[in-house]
This record gives sequence, structure tokens and C-alpha cells, in this order.
Amino acid sequence: MRRPEARPRLLQAMIDAFGQTDLRRKILLTLGLLVVFRFVAHVPVPGVDLEAMRQLLESGQGIGPLLGMLDLFSGGAMRNLSIAAMGVYPYITAMIIMQLLVPVIPRLSNLARQGEVGRNKINQYTHWLTVPLAALQGYGQLVLLQGQGIISGIGLSGEALLPTAAMIIVMTAGTMFLVWLGELITEYGIGNGISIIIFGGIVAGLPDMIMRGYLAKENLWGLLVFLFLALAIVVTIVIFTEAHRRIPVQFARSVFRGGRMYRQSGATHIPLRVNSAGMIPLIFAMSLMILPGTVASYFAVPGEGGIAGFVSNMFAATHWFYWSAYFFLVVGFTFFYTMIIFQQQNLAETLQRQGAFVPGLRPGRPTGEYLTRVITRITWGGAIFLALIAVSPFIMQNITGIQVLTISSTALLIMVGVALDTMRQLEAQLLMRRYEGFLK
Repeated sequence: MRRPEARPRLLQAMIDAFGQTDLRRKILLTLGLLVVFRFVAHVPVPGVDLEAMRQLLESGQGIGPLLGMLDLFSGGAMRNLSIAAMGVYPYITAMIIMQLLVPVIPRLSNLARQGEVGRNKINQYTHWLTVPLAALQGYGQLVLLQGQGIISGIGLSGEALLPTAAMIIVMTAGTMFLVWLGELITEYGIGNGISIIIFGGIVAGLPDMIMRGYLAKENLWGLLVFLFLALAIVVTIVIFTEAHRRIPVQFARSVFRGGRMYRQSGATHIPLRVNSAGMIPLIFAMSLMILPGTVASYFAVPGEGGIAGFVSNMFAATHWFYWSAYFFLVVGFTFFYTMIIFQQQNLAETLQRQGAFVPGLRPGRPTGEYLTRVITRITWGGAIFLALIAVSPFIMQNITGIQVLTISSTALLIMVGVALDTMRQLEAQLLMRRYEGFLK
């Protein structure tokens, strides 16, 4: 059944999606699990000074940026120091570690070549690694927050041992519960569950951002410029997220017909993305930039200078040095992570094994060298794009003069990426049922 032409394409696509029983069930399941996640995100750990926690997150000083990053990946649960305060960040860390270890450890490399079975085994190792990482991160967070006066009674000896162990176990269980919810969404719902949980937390913070925008209404011109720049950034993210270089590929296959074997040839292409690294370089660079300021804040004495005070000031989120170093680190990590992922794919060997080749190039090493040159050239565009997106909050605040409004570059990348991925999956589901989708 085709849509009436008078109806908007997006509206009709949504009507078609809800008109299909299985699609409606997937969408409602996804929304229901997000509601469960939001309830869990508001169950705080006992003995927390929530007002002091919010002030620390908004200060941008000391461990404020670190907590802000954790708050992003916990979907806002860190702001309430809930039982899910760590969010899915330990799982993301475990995934990154496993991706870096695959090309280094021969056993993992062999598993990666075994198709679905190997990927499931690596995923199992990732889950196992998440548990100790979550426990260590939970204890580290509690110790940091105790130093800031947010919580008390944390320790591994005496009377503090049992309460501390209970908090760590509960927070670790909260992380694994969110990972389980994400995998339920991936398997039975729509989209990538882990990404959608982070997306849901970011969207839940939009009302607070709108309220802060209302408070900035006195600077109307600056607010309008801020909204224009934010829209331009979103459009740029969409363009670079979808941008790719097509490498033409030809292949030949054998077909038996009438007792005889015939050779047939065909053509396709390999899409090499301009931004193959996604948001991972931003996470690497942000973690590295936060570390010196966090360490220095423990040794800095208020009202006094010294090396600790100088380092703490240089690595504050309001200093130009912080953003300059952040820019170059993002560029470097983009190349680093892209090359690791590209080498794991081993496209040249895969093409040779499948009897495919790039026109004008010999299979094997020459093809691999050509693909490496291409991915290196187009990664420059992706690296500069990610670096500019990373420093966009600093640029926007200096152009508009609005300090109460900030847009996290990582949050924007997540929101746009998750929205595009979810729409593509819904598009595929609708096209399978001979309905028109969201995209042209």
C-alpha cells in the first residue's frame, strides 16, 4: 500500500511503521526499555550531596570535566550519582581495549577471522573484562567524590569496608544491567542498544539546555548566532558521517549450468568512510586532556601558585591551551584508531580470497598499499572535521559571548550518528515490506 502523496514523507513512514505489528512491537519495546533506564538513572547511592554534585559538574574545574564525560556516557545518571552512575562507559572501555588487542594477540586475531562464532567469543571476553573495569572505576569515582565532599565513609578498611564494597557491587551491577538492556534493544528492538541508551540520556538533558537558553534571552543576538552555529554543526556532522570514497571492485564467479561451468563477472564498490573512527578519538583525547588537570587539582593550594596551580590552570576547560592541545590530539588519535581498524579489516586479503580485484591493480600487496594510501588521504578530512567539532564549544562561546549554554561535541556526534543509524534500520524494515522509507 503506497502512501497518499498529500501526506509528508516522514509522517507517512511513521504511520506505516506503527501499522506493522512486528515493527510496532520493536519500537514500543525500545521505548519501554529506555523508560526503565531513566527510572534506574534516578535511584541515587545513599549519602550523596546532590546539590554539591551538580555544582561540581557545572564548574568545569578540577574533576568537573571528568565527571561531565562520565555523566555523558551514563546518560545523566552521574549527575544524580545513581546506581547506574558509571553507565556503559566500562563496557565501551572494554570494547576499545579488545579492539586494540585483536591485532596484537594471535589467538584473538584467529577468533576475529572465524566469522560470527569468533565475534561472539570476543564479545564474551568483552563482557568478562567489563566487570573488573566497572569495579575499579566505581571505587575510583567514590574516592574522587569523597575528596570533593560529595560523599563520605569510603575506604577499604575498618567500618568503611562493607558499605564501600556494597556501593561498588551495586554500581557494577548497574553497569551490567544497562549493558543487558542495550543488548535487549539490539536484539529485539530498533537500533544499536548501547548507543540508544547513551542517546536517551543526552535527549533527557535537552529540557535543562532549553531552560538555560531561556536564561540567556537577554543576549538575543548571541542566542540566535548560537542556534545558527549549532544547526550548522549538526548539518556538517551529517555530511561527514555519511561521506565516503567508493573504490570500484570487479569480481568473477563460477556458475554451473546445463552440466557445464561458466565464468560470470560483476562489479561493485568498497565504501571507505571519511570518518571511520567515529567518536572514539574524542574519547581518547578528552581522557588524556582531563588527566593532568585532575591530578594537579589534588596538589594545588587555593590562592597560591606553584607548578600544580599552573598545570591546573593550563588544563582547565576555559584555557586556550586546553583546546589547542585537544585539537591536535584528536587529529593524531583519528589516524591512530582508523589505521588500527583498517588493518583489522584486511580488505586486500579478503578481496583476493573472494576472487575480486580493484581494476588496474594486482591482487594482494599492491591492492593493500593502494587502499592504505586512499584511507590515509581521506582520513585527513575526517581528522580535521573531528578536531573542529571537538573545539566547537570553545569557538561558539567566544563568538556568541554566551557562557551558560554549552553543546558537547561528543554528544552531538552520538545523537546524529544514532539517529541516522536508527533511521536506516527502520528504512530497511519498511522497504522489506514494500513501503516507502524516511530517506530518498
